[in-house]
Amino acid sequence: MTSAVRVLRAAVVPLTLIGLTALAGVVLGRVYAGDLLTRLVIGAAAGSVLVSVAARRLPSWLVAPVSVAAMAGWTLVSLRLAAAHAEIPGGLLEITADAARNGIPRLLTAMIPVEPTPDTVLVPVVAAWLAGLAGAEVALRAGRVLLGYLPAAGLYAAALYVVGPNAAPAVGATLAFVTVAAVGLAAPARTAPAGGDPAADLAPRVRAAVRLRLAASAALGVALVVGLVALLGPVVADQVDGRPVDPRRYVEPPQVQTLDENPLIRISGWALHPEQKLLEVSTERSDAQAGDVAPSTGPATEDGPAADDTGAGARIRLAVLSDYDGVTWRVGATYRNAGRILPAATPPRDSTVRTVRQQVTVAELSGRLLPAVATPREVSGARVAYDQASGTLIRPEGLTPGLRYAVTSAEEHPDSNLLATANVPAGEEVARVLRVADGVPDPMRRLAAQLAEENGAPYARALAIEQFLAEHYRVVADAPSGHAYPNLGFFLYGPRNGGGQEGTSEQFAAAFAVLGRLAGLPTRVVVGFRARGQGPVLAGDAFAWPEVLFDGLGWVSFDPLPRPNEEPRPVEEDFRPAPEDPPPSEAPAPTAEPSVSPEPVAAPAGPPGRDGVSTPVLVAGGSGGLLLLVGALLLTLLAMRRSLTRARLVRGDPDQRVAGAWREVTDALRLAGRPVGADLAATEVAGHARQALADARAVGRPSAPDSVAGGGTAQADVGGVDELAALLNQVGFAPGGATADQAARAAEVATVYVATLRAARPWWRRLLWSIHPSPLKRTPRSAR
Repeated sequence: MTSAVRVLRAAVVPLTLIGLTALAGVVLGRVYAGDLLTRLVIGAAAGSVLVSVAARRLPSWLVAPVSVAAMAGWTLVSLRLAAAHAEIPGGLLEITADAARNGIPRLLTAMIPVEPTPDTVLVPVVAAWLAGLAGAEVALRAGRVLLGYLPAAGLYAAALYVVGPNAAPAVGATLAFVTVAAVGLAAPARTAPAGGDPAADLAPRVRAAVRLRLAASAALGVALVVGLVALLGPVVADQVDGRPVDPRRYVEPPQVQTLDENPLIRISGWALHPEQKLLEVSTERSDAQAGDVAPSTGPATEDGPAADDTGAGARIRLAVLSDYDGVTWRVGATYRNAGRILPAATPPRDSTVRTVRQQVTVAELSGRLLPAVATPREVSGARVAYDQASGTLIRPEGLTPGLRYAVTSAEEHPDSNLLATANVPAGEEVARVLRVADGVPDPMRRLAAQLAEENGAPYARALAIEQFLAEHYRVVADAPSGHAYPNLGFFLYGPRNGGGQEGTSEQFAAAFAVLGRLAGLPTRVVVGFRARGQGPVLAGDAFAWPEVLFDGLGWVSFDPLPRPNEEPRPVEEDFRPAPEDPPPSEAPAPTAEPSVSPEPVAAPAGPPGRDGVSTPVLVAGGSGGLLLLVGALLLTLLAMRRSLTRARLVRGDPDQRVAGAWREVTDALRLAGRPVGADLAATEVAGHARQALADARAVGRPSAPDSVAGGGTAQADVGGVDELAALLNQVGFAPGGATADQAARAAEVATVYVATLRAARPWWRRLLWSIHPSPLKRTPRSAR
């Protein structure tokens, strides 16, 4: 019985070390896919401690080499298991070398959940083995149990740091760690001497001094622990609900090269060599569900329908470009290393999904971007990095001829019956795909405004832009590359005999996207290929197309390319650039001097009672009638303007009154010669309004009354345009949420701002302000 107790006591510390080290693997495994990493770390923890236990009788200098050799064996086994699990090809030596070179950066840049691959399991397995080795040597050989727990505690803290905010707090694992450590400390491996008191054999005076010193040390230790708990306890408690730092933000993820950051410029080069073989593709689709038909959003092209290539073919996406600075469309993606299984995304509410499986073999396509049908869900045969926002892939090592990989994608198809009434999202979530860079040419802005005014619904606006481009421009293969504002201006308005009004799909897609954003549509540009199901994909199959984001339907593709064999109409037939302020009407100039009338001959005097109406009387009567007519017209305009203001600020529900107050402000800006575009957000319009007022005051009348020109309460209320913009956003994003008090406040802000801006105008403009007919002919949509 005594030997069994000794064995049990001797096993407590090794089992504790194994448990503490294994718990680090449990914590880290929460951000991994599956439990393979946890099992590998538990094996490393058990192996390292058991090797130290078995080698206790060996010299201390020999234990480390023996344990490291065993670690190498277990690491190779772990790498082989991970490679087989992830289906990574290659020999063990090649896999090990790659994992050793890239283990740490790939672990910290991998997408959550991390797939157990050789490069993502190497570091945790080696770290667990070394922690178990160090802890076992200190706790078992040196007898310092508490000190031997430090390597396992450090490994556990490192696992918590790597996980960061990407998993729920590890409360259960932490409690288990503390419990296992306490059990190990409560049952030490060594027993006390037979007497039970280590000072029993000392002289009485020495024994008393030793006991006093031990008691004082124990009391001091307890006081120190209590003090630390009292000081650090509140600090630790405050951090319980805090969000930990994600170490991934300190590590740069895989980056694309300049050629891949803007693949749109490759369209023109591919168009000049249409027979170049880029890919070999084999496509297999799942059976479509009933009613699963892709919408046809625009005119057909030479190669098939605009919205979707039906049959076995599919659009293969190479890159999604969401950022535009007026010069270049860019990918702007953040790629994270990913395994075979990619993170699943929730499909749009009103769309159907079909599974598409493709086998792709790379021929002469270069770069890092990996072609795939949107949206990829599983990739095998190639190591990839994935951008979840755009659903695009890259191969960090770059594409090489002969590379073969398989992709399984979830292809989304929106319900075409809902497009006509669908709205588009707004707000910070889509600000990136609504942003318009400074420097938009005025003709382009006016074209977008014209197309938007004639078509109210978002889908109708998108179709109008698509149809305008398809009917007025020509596709040519040798058009130069370029999609900056000057390039697009030349494409839209350049002379036909000088190379204008023609381009590749690069200019068509870029022009659609910019015009769409100016019209308030969230747009982006996609570069990809038309695949015919089976066979090669040539350079001539490469093209770019625009997409528009709709609520509940997701991204919907459009095709602004012209119909085949159809001659484009001149742009001037439907759009003629005109100045912002129309010039006054001009009467035709006379071609010849009028002939001189002969002097009238005086008629003989007749009876006084028979005289006709004299000329002065006729002139006075005509002038008076004209003045009465003009006065009646001015009074009518004044009444209509005041009625419009009352209807906007007083009538209707609070939402309508807030919107009416906003239209009063935008009409005032237009009357002051500072109109705002329909593409600007409410906060941007508010800033524009403040600047317009500041400029007007700088040149306005210094004698303007304080009540409207700058002092007191009015001054404070003028700054309420920001508050009014916030109320407008509230009405737009949460209809029915405005209150009567908020509507009254909106009316007050609008009234003060309009009065202040009017007072800063010259006297003759103030006279025309209240009778100007411009607000009467503006629709509510265009006035927003």
